[in-house]
Amino acid sequence: MTQARPVILNVDDQDPERYIKTRDLKQNGFEVIEAKTGAEALRLIEHFRPPVVLLDVQLPDISGFEVCAFIKQKWPDVMVLQTSATFTTSQHRVQGLEGGADAYLVQPAEPVELGAAVNALLRIHRMEAAQRALNATLEQRVQDRVRDLAESNARLKAEIVQRKKAESALVQSQKMEAVGQLTGGLAHDFNNLLTAVIGNLDLIKARATDPRIIRWAENAFNAARRGSKLTSQLLAFSRTQQLATAPVDINALIENMRDLLDQSLGASITVGTRLQPDLPAALADANQLELAILNLAINARDAMPTGGTLTISTSLDGEAQNVVVVSIIDTGTGMSEQVAAKAFDPFFTTKPPGKGTGLGLAQVYGIVRQLGGEVTLESKLGEGTTIELRLMRSTVEASRNEASKTAVRRGQSEKLLIVDDDPDVRDIMASVLTDLGYVVEEASQGDAAVGLFSAFSPDLLIVDFAMPGLNGADVAAAARKSNPDMRILFVSGFADTGKLEAAVGKASLLRKPFRPADLAAAVRDVLDK
Repeated sequence: MTQARPVILNVDDQDPERYIKTRDLKQNGFEVIEAKTGAEALRLIEHFRPPVVLLDVQLPDISGFEVCAFIKQKWPDVMVLQTSATFTTSQHRVQGLEGGADAYLVQPAEPVELGAAVNALLRIHRMEAAQRALNATLEQRVQDRVRDLAESNARLKAEIVQRKKAESALVQSQKMEAVGQLTGGLAHDFNNLLTAVIGNLDLIKARATDPRIIRWAENAFNAARRGSKLTSQLLAFSRTQQLATAPVDINALIENMRDLLDQSLGASITVGTRLQPDLPAALADANQLELAILNLAINARDAMPTGGTLTISTSLDGEAQNVVVVSIIDTGTGMSEQVAAKAFDPFFTTKPPGKGTGLGLAQVYGIVRQLGGEVTLESKLGEGTTIELRLMRSTVEASRNEASKTAVRRGQSEKLLIVDDDPDVRDIMASVLTDLGYVVEEASQGDAAVGLFSAFSPDLLIVDFAMPGLNGADVAAAARKSNPDMRILFVSGFADTGKLEAAVGKASLLRKPFRPADLAAAVRDVLDK
């Protein structure tokens, strides 16, 4: 394929001079178009866009200098070779060049000189065109790079946000683990004390005839119950505690709490609900979840000292469809970003001394996380706070029938072996169960209990989990080795249920502190299985 010849525009009103230049250009291998006037030249440039224009200075309509200026203004890439046989002085050449001409050639010129001048301008034109193309390419590359950098920056920012969220969640989890390790042991010992206190108070009330003694016992019992609630909050930090997880009808649970909420929040707080109809059951511990909602409601009340509105809503997550969302929304004072960031920290509180323990929100966090859910908080100063409890949807419908409450069932001389290193707890359990008609034997440590398996042959082993020497799991394993059908009831204020299940499978567990009636019911339930 032959390369197309460059098109050169020859502008001259004189026919002989124009003819000679056209002839010489063609001899040098160029394609030539002609114009006699400045106006005609501009029309041809508009149509053909020749790379080089031979432009005579003296034209009948417009000066060649003026035409050149117009060309350079409108088509700066067109090269102009100014020619003249009349304007030949250096001043004329300077005028032409300063007016925008790329070269100035005095006529008549040798054909070789004319060809060389045009070729020189063509080289400049090609170089400038290549430079413009390169600049355009570079500019596009710069734009592409800027766009890529902007996209990368956006992705990086998103990753940073996600990483900060993950780091925040990790730090919060580590805080909870640390507090759980600290409080787990404290709660166990404290619950042993409360078990003995509550059990003896129940026995005193049952046998007292003096109204004052009954009242004093009841006052002491209420104080012990508050202590029990505190230990329950502490245990919520532990990820090893056992929850009574089951399908829960969240809407029914909230409706059943209305009276409790109205009484707890006072007349200045309006309680409203927005409950999604036909909401699926959530996998939760009903008692612990009720406690969490109550804690959040009380916190909301404290954030609305002059009154306001508390709204509890339920919904099914629109994206996942496997998350049941409980939202507690208040119109209170709200939180700053700094306070909101620490809201779930154990023992963190903005309330005055004596007005709060700083455990409420931390307990909620611990409960929901242990249920496999998430807790989110959004708050603005002066606008209020929204806390969402995001719970896993249950694949089983919740039971709507409440278990019937029955009277305490007595024993039938079944043999019970009680193993607990706390003498007060052991004594109260033995007293209660003996009064109910059971034959009771006691052991203060695991080794002593193992030695009684053959001699006493218990029908039921009641064993504390956390004990010096052999722990409850070790004693249970030894009992099952001695008698594979041995019934076992664990009693503990703090138990690593993972170790329990590893030792004996799913075990019955009675939490300390408990009332005598709770112990009686648990014993009977295990024996009757």
